[in-house]
Amino acid sequence: MFGMEATELISRLVIFIVVLLLSISIHEAGHAWMSWKFGDNTAYDLGRVTLNPIAHADPIGTLLLPILGFISASMGGFGLLGWGKPCPINPRNWANYKKANFWVSIAGVLGNLILVITALVLIKAATFFNVIELRDLVGTNPIGIFLMSLLFMNVSLIVFNLLPFPPLDGSKILANFLPASFQPIFDMLDQYGMILLWILVISGMTRYIFQPVSEFVIYLLILIN
Repeated sequence: MFGMEATELISRLVIFIVVLLLSISIHEAGHAWMSWKFGDNTAYDLGRVTLNPIAHADPIGTLLLPILGFISASMGGFGLLGWGKPCPINPRNWANYKKANFWVSIAGVLGNLILVITALVLIKAATFFNVIELRDLVGTNPIGIFLMSLLFMNVSLIVFNLLPFPPLDGSKILANFLPASFQPIFDMLDQYGMILLWILVISGMTRYIFQPVSEFVIYLLILIN
């Protein structure tokens, strides 16, 4: 089935969804927690300062499209990573707008970075204690599949979210370092940002961004093992 046994495809899909739910939950919870720390209770009051995936999952962005993207990728097509429910934030409640805007924007990416570091540590520990071998990371071993999914999905989320297109975090982070004269450009991108992102993903142009990053991660894996 699609080049692999149905049972293997299903097991990989289950691992993919579990890792995706964890990765998106820590990303959105990071935004919510940081905004709460700067004085905005909006997300906190709505129960978003939690790692419970139910609070962050979007039926289309977290389940439907990622599943379709996973199946498409298994057939050699393009994959769609997915997204969670946007974190509700009211910047007017922040005690220090400029500082809060930066840290709230980057908090989700930092959450994914924590999972990247966690995955690298677990891979090193698993290979060191002979729980798995290095070749299991690209084989059919469930532990290897989980660890590699955890690593590469969060690396992908970091890179993707740092792209300077609204509504991604990268545009908000970049806005903190640019003069106010650039605001009209961001206002324009707010209208067409999602269209540009879909064009990048569907056309396959994001592969030129992710490929060198993936090669670096593979090199890092070989280096630490």
